[in-house]
Amino acid sequence: MTRTEAWLALNLLPQVGPVRVRKLLEHFGSPERILSAKASEILQIEGFGLVQAEAIAAWESQIDLDAELRKIKERDLTLLTQDDELYPPLLRDIHNPPLVLTVWGELTKRDHNALGVVGSRQSTHYGLAATKKLSFQIAYAGYAIISGLARGIDTAAHEAALAANGRTIAVIGSGIGKLYPPENMALAERIAKNGAVVSEYPVDRIADKQTFPYRNRIVAGWSCGLIVVECPLRSGSLITAQQATEQGRTVYAVPGPIDKPTSAGCNRLIQQGAKLIMDGADVLDDLMTLFPTAPKAPRVEESRPAAAMTLEEGILYGSISTEETHINDIITASGLTQSTVSATLVRLEMKRLIRALPGRRYVRVV
Repeated sequence: MTRTEAWLALNLLPQVGPVRVRKLLEHFGSPERILSAKASEILQIEGFGLVQAEAIAAWESQIDLDAELRKIKERDLTLLTQDDELYPPLLRDIHNPPLVLTVWGELTKRDHNALGVVGSRQSTHYGLAATKKLSFQIAYAGYAIISGLARGIDTAAHEAALAANGRTIAVIGSGIGKLYPPENMALAERIAKNGAVVSEYPVDRIADKQTFPYRNRIVAGWSCGLIVVECPLRSGSLITAQQATEQGRTVYAVPGPIDKPTSAGCNRLIQQGAKLIMDGADVLDDLMTLFPTAPKAPRVEESRPAAAMTLEEGILYGSISTEETHINDIITASGLTQSTVSATLVRLEMKRLIRALPGRRYVRVV
């Protein structure tokens, strides 16, 4: 058994989590030694009862390691453990870092400089527009954008990063073989080509109400700062913001109308000390103050793309009139794929050549 396989076996055991594994490592020194330990040895460690000790000692009867390895190989996935150089250093230092990350795509050291972007699944036009602007600017400046691939704000953040030809990481609350939400499969495929989709769960683990909040600690812990764009007072985004604060990360929030419940969570975060932001430069300037030697990203104003259009942008621009045009009509008129249209529309928005309207409609800016 390799060391990576030992990490994976520990990750598959339901009785063991990151915190308990840390205790086991302090006692036994390596994941391989943990798996060879007897129940009587494990019982000597504080916090472990007979049921847990026997389950760990009999781990081969508890999990099917070979089957999981086979699924990983068949899907051309890779495993990242805390031993690996590419494992995000900020994530490694949190209280309960994931033992293993299953990776679809490719991670690089560049992804260590990352910003989390979270918000409501039930997003408004205001929230989506703000997400696209901030994520595009920050990704264009050289930071990876990390989010959860959920509907709404997460989707907009990933799409904007791709439109900026930047890096983006999707941390999902399911196994990669049971990707959720399923309608974002095409987006996940694009992310895997210019970033990665990652999960700490077994390949075929189905998402549930517990996996999402637990997943959020990875988004917060991986990032050097967390941006909350839009959320109500009861929201998973506020849980992520709390986790980011506990992990020592800076929380940034986009203000919203005081009479809109969809912005109440962000406004409350600002009341409680989150940094109010209105532009990507607000975040980049703050990060340069906090980490003057870390990122070497240019200022947003200096890196904003020129107004010249690519071939795809020209085709789409010609497919949009000064009257409202639905995205389905744009796809039909342009002859381009849905994924190409989605990415290109964001770029045209950032160049201020078109404007997005509610209901996935767009209009040309005269």
